[in-house]
Amino acid sequence: MTWDLDQLEALISANDDYVVTKEEDCLLIANTDGIDAWLAISGEQILVESLLFSADEVSNASALNEEILKSHMIFPLSTIGISNISGNDYYIAFGALSSQSKEQSILIEIETLFQNVAGFLDAYRDHLK
Repeated sequence: MTWDLDQLEALISANDDYVVTKEEDCLLIANTDGIDAWLAISGEQILVESLLFSADEVSNASALNEEILKSHMIFPLSTIGISNISGNDYYIAFGALSSQSKEQSILIEIETLFQNVAGFLDAYRDHLK
């Protein structure tokens, strides 16, 4: 089965720890800790991402990028990238899985991303102004 946004919205909304809002071609998922994530279907993948912080908030981008490259593997199922949003660069955490993934795999991906966002923010906070 290949998932569509309506099916994913119903699946994720069944979890009491999440508030899900459909916005255009994405789902905005908020957890009880106040972390937001965006979910979209892109071809054969389901992508889930969350903003970490603006690149403008970083005191030394080279040092942060080196630390991320050396430590990101301790955070399962998620990685960090930089996305340009409305002309500004942001560090984001994201995960991707097949659009044919099982329900449990999708829920694990979302929960793990939320956990990792908190971990990333804690691990890299010394690099913020």
